[in-house]
Amino acid sequence: VQLQASGGGLAQPGGSLSLSCAASRRIFTFKVMGWYRQAPGNQRQLVARIDAGRSTYYADSVKGRFTISRDGAKNTIYLQMNSLKPEDTAVYYCHAFLGVDYWGQGTLVTVSS
Repeated sequence: VQLQASGGGLAQPGGSLSLSCAASRRIFTFKVMGWYRQAPGNQRQLVARIDAGRSTYYADSVKGRFTISRDGAKNTIYLQMNSLKPEDTAVYYCHAFLGVDYWGQGTLVTVSS
């Protein structure tokens, strides 16, 4: 299984970015998919996830600002990030679970003025 993440970049505080993660197999086969992030010096943390039943979970720090979604026809999940803050700066990783963990390569998000 391969996960290809894209969409990171530089945004100003209050701005928006959208991340995409394309999977090499049908995403509905995964029990859960999601996004993690890791800031310098910090552990990798769960940002948002969506399960096979489309239930979603968000970390408290991103609730109301980030939205996770998926498109089965494109085998892709997305993370829409609005009202970005400097503390959202991190490398974002796409994740999928199907008995084992699968990780994308990471995409850097920098929020700075």
